[in-house]
Amino acid sequence: MAKHDLVGSVLWDAYSKEVQRRMDNPTHLGVITEEQAKAKNAKLIVADYGAEACGDAVRLYWLVDEGTDTIVDAKFKSFGCGTAIASSDMMVELCLNKRVQDAVKITNLDVERGLRDDPDTPAVPGQKMHCSVMAYDVIKKAAGMYLGKNAEDFEEEIIVCECARVSLGTIKEVIRLNDLKSVEEITNYTKAGAFCKSCVRPGGHEKRDYYLVDILKEVREEMEAEKLKAAANKSQSGELAFREMTMVQKIKAVDKVIDENIRAMLMMDGGDLEILDIKESDDYIDVYIRYMGACDGCMSATTGTLFAIENALQELLDRSIRVLPI
Repeated sequence: MAKHDLVGSVLWDAYSKEVQRRMDNPTHLGVITEEQAKAKNAKLIVADYGAEACGDAVRLYWLVDEGTDTIVDAKFKSFGCGTAIASSDMMVELCLNKRVQDAVKITNLDVERGLRDDPDTPAVPGQKMHCSVMAYDVIKKAAGMYLGKNAEDFEEEIIVCECARVSLGTIKEVIRLNDLKSVEEITNYTKAGAFCKSCVRPGGHEKRDYYLVDILKEVREEMEAEKLKAAANKSQSGELAFREMTMVQKIKAVDKVIDENIRAMLMMDGGDLEILDIKESDDYIDVYIRYMGACDGCMSATTGTLFAIENALQELLDRSIRVLPI
């Protein structure tokens, strides 16, 4: 039965022809033995790496010339899906004839790009990107074995999204710089979470140390705390813009202006006013007031007195303030 008959042509269209070719006929599938290593006077490195979530596993064989640290031969065995086989095959090809120190710089993105038919068209569907991540991880394992290091030593940053190679620092910086408020926005800006989605939230394809939902929550809380602290500092120094104030601060500010510039005049004639509410829009800040005593029903309350109140608030607080008696 042809594969198109088995799963449908639409599914296979999501995989490049290069991926399909390497699925069926991998170039570098095989084993390297100690005898072969001795024959080439090279050091044999055998590294295993498995993805617990899907059961895929890969074994990488390197023959390394210890005089130059060059990988002179490489093979692999893969237990898993066709994408894992194709990714492992390309990974081995990229390692060949490189120094170990250079091979460890190969990322899963390099593996995926190497499998593309067209530079602008992904080689595999997003949910299969984790297969190329496994290829990247086994390289680090092999390099660590040869150089006497831990695989983690090769990571300069904490990587949150393995598929897109997006670091924790990058995600936090992008959230702050662009005032992002959703995981979808993070994905749009960084590609983190666009592929296998394991890094989006707990319960995905693989367990992660960091999830986008948690990072977003943490950074937003930090930003809000910083904003409140900055507002408090500005408020104490008198530098806080009226629109930046909290509602309580706005009411106190309006009350203060009225106390210092308006209320004495009203009380001389037996009147007063109280602030009922403050509502904001893009164009205006509406201050709702209620006249009391002699001011209630006074003709000047809607003309001269109103203009005096509005003018004082506009001059001292914000030019967009409107005063609306109720």
